[in-house]
Amino acid sequence: MGSQSSEGAPNVVTETLFKTLIESACSAEVVCVQTAEKKSSVWYGAWIIRVVDPARNFEKLLVPARHQTAHGPEIVPRTFKTANGLISFLGGLGFTHITIPLYEGGRASHTLPSDTASDPSHR
Repeated sequence: MGSQSSEGAPNVVTETLFKTLIESACSAEVVCVQTAEKKSSVWYGAWIIRVVDPARNFEKLLVPARHQTAHGPEIVPRTFKTANGLISFLGGLGFTHITIPLYEGGRASHTLPSDTASDPSHR
């Protein structure tokens, strides 16, 4: 997935807003952008995450922060390179069941369990 100028990227969220949105009934959609490959006991690939509202009216891409380049501000998606990294991130947000698509283009939707969304210890 290519980078975008910050002026043309209203459909992105940083981690703080991402957490707020998933706690308010939005879902996290994991998208495989590079087919995974197992090396030893670790799955390597590339995954991004989008937040999607319940009515599927909007999708917002998770980004770590805006980066300054020689050409100006640039937005890059937060990309997870290992399945373990993806599981650690989503598990830390309170997701109890995590599905990871292994082939490019695959998607998996995740919603917080209703008891976890209201439990402050999972924030």
